Amino acid sequence: MYDLHLATVGIIVLNILVTLRGFNNQAFFERYKFNIAAIQAGQRERTITSGFLHVDIAHLFFNMFTLFFFANVVIIWFGALKFLIIYAVSLLTGSLLALFFHKNEPYYSAVGASGAVTGVLYAAILLQPDMQLGIMFIPIPLPAYVLGIAYLLYSIYGMKSRLGNIGHTAHFGGAIGGYAMTLIFMPNLLVTETLMVFLLAIPIIILFVLEKMGKI
Repeated sequence: MYDLHLATVGIIVLNILVTLRGFNNQAFFERYKFNIAAIQAGQRERTITSGFLHVDIAHLFFNMFTLFFFANVVIIWFGALKFLIIYAVSLLTGSLLALFFHKNEPYYSAVGASGAVTGVLYAAILLQPDMQLGIMFIPIPLPAYVLGIAYLLYSIYGMKSRLGNIGHTAHFGGAIGGYAMTLIFMPNLLVTETLMVFLLAIPIIILFVLEKMGKI
């Protein structure tokens, strides 16, 4: 699981190079970060480029560390090309969901690979829901699907309460992208893992019900 595939190495290297460029060139960072007003003015490439910028080393490390653990699960099941598609689609759906929910906030900005990485994480959970994952402050490993659902429910709470300086919307959008692409690439999961497909869809359904009700 920890023998990194070249595709994963390529993504990590690209994130490091673009992030370091942003650290050393503020104009570059400002030009390519996610910003509502700029995207609405026509700079749509920001929905992609922002996913390779990070605010600091800790932000970069956490995202790449998470990718390190879960990329191979997706690659083993789907191969490198489909893994890269899932990563790219999750990055884009994370940005698009943020654009949808913050469209009336012209100064809203964000950076980071979190949406793409969360998409890979959610894809891995859907493919291997019986994985056991550990988390700080909880002494025993928990099933991956439990943590995945809990994480998205927390993201909904974060979106509602604007909790912290975190792009909860992009995380959620990335998870939707990873979930959808996994089912597109392996539709038989709807039959073989029907309960898991339904359980992992619950936070997504809740989000859009709350949005329709005007509560988020």
